[in-house]
Amino acid sequence: MSTAPPSSPSRSVGRAASLGGVLSVPGDKSISHRSLILNAIAQGDALVQGLSGGEDVISTMYCLQAMGVDIHPEGTEGSYRIKGSGPQLVEPADILDAGNSGTSMRLLSGILASQPFVSVITGDGSLRSRPMQRIVLPLKQMGAQIMGRQSDSLAPLTVRGGELQGIEYDLPMASAQVKSAIILAALSARGDTVIHQPALSRDHTERMVSAMGGNVEEDGLDLTVHPTQLNAVDITVPGDISSAAFWIVAGLCQRDARILVSGVGMNPSRTGIVDVLQEMGAGDGLKLVDERTEGGEPVADLQISPAELHGVEIGGDMIPRILDEVPILAVAACFASGDTVIRDAAELRVKESDRIATTVAELTRLGANIEAREDGMVIHGTGRLTGADCESHGDHRLAMSMAVAGLLAGGETTVHGAPDASVSYPEFWRDLDLLTQDAR
Repeated sequence: MSTAPPSSPSRSVGRAASLGGVLSVPGDKSISHRSLILNAIAQGDALVQGLSGGEDVISTMYCLQAMGVDIHPEGTEGSYRIKGSGPQLVEPADILDAGNSGTSMRLLSGILASQPFVSVITGDGSLRSRPMQRIVLPLKQMGAQIMGRQSDSLAPLTVRGGELQGIEYDLPMASAQVKSAIILAALSARGDTVIHQPALSRDHTERMVSAMGGNVEEDGLDLTVHPTQLNAVDITVPGDISSAAFWIVAGLCQRDARILVSGVGMNPSRTGIVDVLQEMGAGDGLKLVDERTEGGEPVADLQISPAELHGVEIGGDMIPRILDEVPILAVAACFASGDTVIRDAAELRVKESDRIATTVAELTRLGANIEAREDGMVIHGTGRLTGADCESHGDHRLAMSMAVAGLLAGGETTVHGAPDASVSYPEFWRDLDLLTQDAR
């Protein structure tokens, strides 16, 4: 149970005797970003409901507003009216600040590449250390002029946009952010753009572009983007499965738990966490109920109860589908029997933190038998953790993963940097309290 006020820089969490309750998680962060960006460059206006209130999405909103896009609250909390001004935006009077959001920086760079003005986009210290050459290279090939630190590989990025030309491009890695940046630029280019993917990644951009009248042809792993003027469309954002993942693992690994998470997005490119946990033995402990389609995206309620998990090996094409969930999967692996091996995940080294190093370090503090590898980690399941002081390292997912570990560990766990959870899940600590209190 939590023992500090929500504004505290640290939160203490003790082992919960039981977990129970019904809750909803923030709107899907990936869909929230795209609903703002794509409607901003579309014609007409749209109502977006269920928008994530996380700081990353707010960063995208502020950047768009700085470029003249009219975005204002309307109706219930999380509902916004967006009046599209696309495809041309207004030159910002100041530097654009993407905060901690790699999605904001990379996707907005795709938009800025075609705008007839000069812009500068930056972020916090963490974001300024994350690799940007992966978007700079294809956008330069399309005709944009982009400069950044360390040979144009790090932010701040200065973008002189203009007329773009469609290209054929081989993605060096399966990345929804890089793919989306190219797609957004390609919508305003002359001629078609062909993208060759090495593996599938999140397809929210393709789905939403198609729903707004765009034309993205799929042929296996190849995408062909035809230049198109988009039309604004109303969107209801489903719950974020990356946020639901914390309660899924908590419920599966607790001895007494009954949790229902309502209205969660179940896009197949995002449900790697469900597939892996089922492979680990979740079985009836993780049930999808009331499966339905909302706004072109599959949605379900998740019913969670305890299960006996076992170790598995995770790698290859599964990694792009679970990249954000690796820290909480590592917590689950601590309570599984046998070894869990995570490989092919070197991309974790350049997330909000070095998530391989930080996840291993913080779980080791709690007594986990875990070791880092260059491209992943090995977790030897022991079925127990012991409370200790933990650090978030400025990483929202690590803060929440350590909180869940604290619910399952013996003794008391203190999470320093607890407010970092608000980057993607502002109500996380409230919902943690809800699950422990409602279970009494």
